[in-house]
Amino acid sequence: MAGKNNDDEGAENAAILLMSLGEEEAASVFKHLGPKEVQKLGETIAKMKIIPRERVEQVLDKFTELAKEQHSLVADTDEYVKAVLRKALGDDKANMLIDRILQGSDVSGIESLKWMDAGSVAELLRNEHPQIIAAILVHLDQDQASSVLKLFTERQRNEVLIRIATLDGIQPTALKDLNEVMSKILAGGDRLKKASLGGVKAAAEIINMMGSSVETSALDYIREADNDLAQKIMDNMFTFEDLNKLDDKGFQSVLKEVQSDSLILALKGATSDLREKVFRNMSSRAAETLREDLESRGPVRVSEVEAEQKEMLKIVRRLVDEGQIVLASGGADDFL
Repeated sequence: MAGKNNDDEGAENAAILLMSLGEEEAASVFKHLGPKEVQKLGETIAKMKIIPRERVEQVLDKFTELAKEQHSLVADTDEYVKAVLRKALGDDKANMLIDRILQGSDVSGIESLKWMDAGSVAELLRNEHPQIIAAILVHLDQDQASSVLKLFTERQRNEVLIRIATLDGIQPTALKDLNEVMSKILAGGDRLKKASLGGVKAAAEIINMMGSSVETSALDYIREADNDLAQKIMDNMFTFEDLNKLDDKGFQSVLKEVQSDSLILALKGATSDLREKVFRNMSSRAAETLREDLESRGPVRVSEVEAEQKEMLKIVRRLVDEGQIVLASGGADDFL
């Protein structure tokens, strides 16, 4: 287990660089960051009271080296795409493609929701049709979307999840209309990072973030409406106990990223099999210390246990996305 993971070190390096730039330049950089990045960097800067000169010099040297490797081929990529397509295809055909390619250029209304707390977003969307809510939530990060859904009634939450699971992308014109509706209520926001939106995987990832009690209720509701759809969602879900599916090498990679206190809390709600797997993938001394810590730790809230388990699952998903580990599944798809 590591005292500091790569994400923490990267955040500290970024914080040091921003503090070195001064207030005006740092503010300009912040304008191009997402809400989670701003919060993470703000918290990191607030914690860094004293920084050794050697560390500052290391960060600045690293930034200088990276900056030398970067080069912008064109000043405005959007305008370049438009010009090239119009010359190659003519105005009519090009304009049809341009709308699709650059559809994420103006989604300020929807993007603004990412800067709001779950309660405010839920209040704004509560009276909208489930299809509209689904189309908006798939633009948010899964943890924010799940927090919003928890604040809906059980029936409304489940109706929205069914629509997320059956959502097959969003047409540019529909996205534009949706954004215009949100823009009438909200103001500001930056560009939206586009991705494949909606579908079974999106619903599964959102449900994963909700906790066991809500998860069971949602899946039961979906199963009554469409048993095949519920099964597809379950096939794409990844639970804490699925850590058992990791091979020992992958499991050790995960443990290196997890803080000791977080691991203790997460294991309070784990099966004996999973606990034993953790012990097997640690040194005998570390395993013995962990056993003692688990035994001496008194009762903890279920919400605390689930929160730490979610953090471990986030680490697993990141390592899977980076190709560092592979998670076998029981279905036809052998990878997460």
